[in-house]
Order: sequence, then C-alpha cells, then structure tokens
Amino acid sequence: MTRDVKESFSAGAPPAPAALAAKVRTLAPSMTRSMQLVAEAVAGDPAGCAALTVTGLAELTGTSEATVVRTARLLGYPGYRDLRLALAGLAAQQQSGRAPAVTADITVDDPIADVVAKLAYDEQQTLADTAAALDTVQLGAVVAAAAAARRIDIYGVGASALVGMDLVQKLSRIGLVAQAHSDPHLAVTHAVQLRAGDVAIAITHSGSTWDAIEPLRVAFDRGATTVAITGRPDGPVSQYADHLLTTSTARESELRPAAMSSRTSQLLVVDCLFIGVAQRTYETAAPALSASYEALAHRHSPRTTR
Repeated sequence: MTRDVKESFSAGAPPAPAALAAKVRTLAPSMTRSMQLVAEAVAGDPAGCAALTVTGLAELTGTSEATVVRTARLLGYPGYRDLRLALAGLAAQQQSGRAPAVTADITVDDPIADVVAKLAYDEQQTLADTAAALDTVQLGAVVAAAAAARRIDIYGVGASALVGMDLVQKLSRIGLVAQAHSDPHLAVTHAVQLRAGDVAIAITHSGSTWDAIEPLRVAFDRGATTVAITGRPDGPVSQYADHLLTTSTARESELRPAAMSSRTSQLLVVDCLFIGVAQRTYETAAPALSASYEALAHRHSPRTTR
C-alpha cells in the first residue's frame, strides 16, 4: 500500500466536547472489553470522570492506567488530560441543557406517541453528533475531487445502497457522471475501469462490508481517489480510503437495527457532499438544476388532450 489513510483520521485537533459522546457510541463496538468499560464510564458520567485522575478512572473501571490512556487516544485525544477537559466541557453542556441525557430505547409496549418522540430525539442527536464529528477538511478534499472527477462510482449494499442511489440522483442532476453499484460483481468490474482523476466512494456503516470494500480496493489500486463513508473509521475499509467521512449512529435496539440508525447520518454526509460539489461547480450546476426542475414541472403539469 502506498497511501497512508490512518493519518487522515488521527490527525487534527481533538474532538470538541459535543462530539465526545458520538465518538464513544461510534467506536465502542470495536474496542476491547476493557476499553469499552472506560468509554462507557466517561459517556455515562462525564462530570464524575472529569474529576478523576487517570489512576482514579482506572480503579473505577477495573482497568489499568495504560488502558485509560489508550482509550483517550482512540477517542481522538493526545492524552488523558485532554480527555478530562472534554469531559468537563460535556458535563457543563449537559447541565445547561444543551446536551440532553440519552432517552430510553423503544420498547414493544411503547404507545405510538412515545415512539415518535424517541425516534425524533434519536434522529436529532444522530445528526448533531455527525455534524460535530465530521472532519470538514476531509469533506473539502472529497468535494474538490468529486467536482473535478471524470467519473464517480459508489458502492454499498442494503440500506447503504439506498444512500448511494440518493447521492447518484443528486449528482446526476448537476451534470456529473455518477453510478451506484450494489451488485458486488458489477461493482468490481466497473472499478477496474477507474483511473487517476476518478472517484470511488464506499458506504459501509460497519466498515467491514466486504462487498463494498473489495471494489474500493480495486479502485484504490487503479489510482482513483477513494472515499469511505463509515461509522467505523478504524475498520478494514480505511485501508483503501484516501479520505474518511465518519458518521455517527443512534443506539441500536431490538426494534431499531443498525440499518435504520446509520441511514440518517449517512444521508447528512452525502447531502453535505452534494452541496459542496454544487457550490464548487455552480456555473454548470445551476443551469443543470434549472433544466431538471423545468423538465419535471412540465411532466407534472396537466396534459392537453385532443
């Protein structure tokens, strides 16, 4: 491998306090059990943990000081001191009401009004978490590459495939050549045709969906600019991504699987990507959008009968 993608995720300023809870939710499933204990503790009681030394937090969680430091670094902080500062900031936000406590999961006995309220809260929190954690430098680089691309290929399966189709529909309306591939065989055969100047985007919440990773790997080897939209920036997909766009997700539950909870954040990221590209190509994008609006308006207008 000739391109280092890990640096793009780890470099940069530590996440803001508002993004800390999102980072914990996103990365906890891929942590070791001892690191999960630390992550769960800081997310569950930021004020209490902010008052603890690294030794105190290690004793509270039944882990080691080294585990606490590793957890802090995985969450994006240079050391435990930086994590404590973020915890103090998050605690202050929660006390002021700007960072509300997490609601309970949806249960089978919930009245529909409670279902609506809980889903609305989780969706809002997911969007806020994704926005807070999204690396705008990485996003800007992807926008620049997509705006100048000869061709854009998008890979995803299941719910991620639907998000890919949504992005293709948007990009096509401003005149870009974009295709979404959910069939893994077709995805690879199209990826083989890519070259420098093209863009390949894999959408995979888990970061380990091989049917999305394999065509991205092929595109990477062919010299295309590669992008991963994922909730697991430390997953296997990162090995073949020049740029990582990280999504947050609401908590999974029996009645709300990952496919539901990840879709909202993925749609926000692709919308941001589309708007960025439309801004960058405005001279051609604006007339293309106007033409598509006119065509659709004409199609929906009452037809004259003879």
